[in-house]
Amino acid sequence: MLADHATLRGISSRSVINAWEEAKNVRSVVSVIFIVIGHSKPSVLMDPLRIALLHLAPRSADLAYNQRLVEEGIAVAAKAGAKWIVTPELATTGYTFAEIIGTDWIATQPDAWLQHICEIARRLGVAAFIGHVERDQRRNTLHNSVFAIGASGELLRQHRKINTLRIGSEAWSTPGVDPTVVELHPFGKVGILVCADACSPGIATQLKADGARLLVSSASWAPGLHGPNGEWERITELTGLPLFVCNRTGDDKIMNFAKAESVVAHHGRRLLSMTSTESAAFLIEWNMQADNLHSQPVRLDIPVKCH
Repeated sequence: MLADHATLRGISSRSVINAWEEAKNVRSVVSVIFIVIGHSKPSVLMDPLRIALLHLAPRSADLAYNQRLVEEGIAVAAKAGAKWIVTPELATTGYTFAEIIGTDWIATQPDAWLQHICEIARRLGVAAFIGHVERDQRRNTLHNSVFAIGASGELLRQHRKINTLRIGSEAWSTPGVDPTVVELHPFGKVGILVCADACSPGIATQLKADGARLLVSSASWAPGLHGPNGEWERITELTGLPLFVCNRTGDDKIMNFAKAESVVAHHGRRLLSMTSTESAAFLIEWNMQADNLHSQPVRLDIPVKCH
C-alpha cells in the first residue's frame, strides 16, 4: 500500500523497472486466459498508463541548454517505457528570461525546435506536454503555453496559461482565455493546466465538463509564502479527476525551486510528492480502470550532456 504522501529523493530504478516488466508479462498471461474464457478482446487499457514527469532544472534564458535538457529527458523517459511525458512550465526558457534576452525572438509555433520535438515523439511513439513560449501573430500577443503532441508526432493543441501574473517575470505574457482539453488515444481526453491555473476552480470544472478523464499541469511553483497551498488537492476533490503536476527544480534569478514538488493528487488527497535537487524523471504508473496508482514511482537521473 502506498503512503498517502511519499517523497522521493533518489531511489534505485532498475529493479523497479524490471519488476514492472515482469508484472507486464504476468498481465499478458492473464489477458490470454481472459480471451479464452470470455471469448472477447481485453480492454486496451488493461495495462497501466506510464507517465514521466520531467522534474527539470532549466537555466534562465539559456535556450540551447534547456532545449537539449528537454530532449535528454524525453529520451530517458521513453527508454523506461513512458507513454506520456510532461515538462515543467517554461521548460525551454526558465521562469525569468525576458529581462535577460527580451521577447523579440519568440516565434509563432511550431518553430523549428518544436517541430524537432514532434519528430522525436513520432519516432519514440510517445505523447508529450511541452512547456514553451509562443507568439500569436494575428493578435500580436505572447503566451506562456503547453503544447500537446500525440504519439504520431502531430501537434494537437496548445493551452495558453490563463492565470498569468501581470507584473514581474510573467508580465511579458498575455493570459489565455479558454480551458484546453486534448484527446490522446486510447486513453481519452486530458485537461491541461499551467501552474496557477489550478487556483481557479472554474477552469478545472470546465475541463471535466468538456470530457477530461485526467488533468495534467506544467508548473514553476516554488514553495514559500506564495507557494502551493492546497490548490491541487482542491481541484481533484471538486472534479473527481486525478491530477499529475510536473514542477521544476534548480535556481532561478528571483527564486529557488530546489524544494519544489511534482505531485500526484486525487479525491482531495496528495498521493505523491516528489522532489530532486537535480534534473530527474519521475515515472508514475496509473491504472486507468481502477483510477488509482498502480505501483511505486521511480526516479531516473537525466544526464546533462550539454554545458
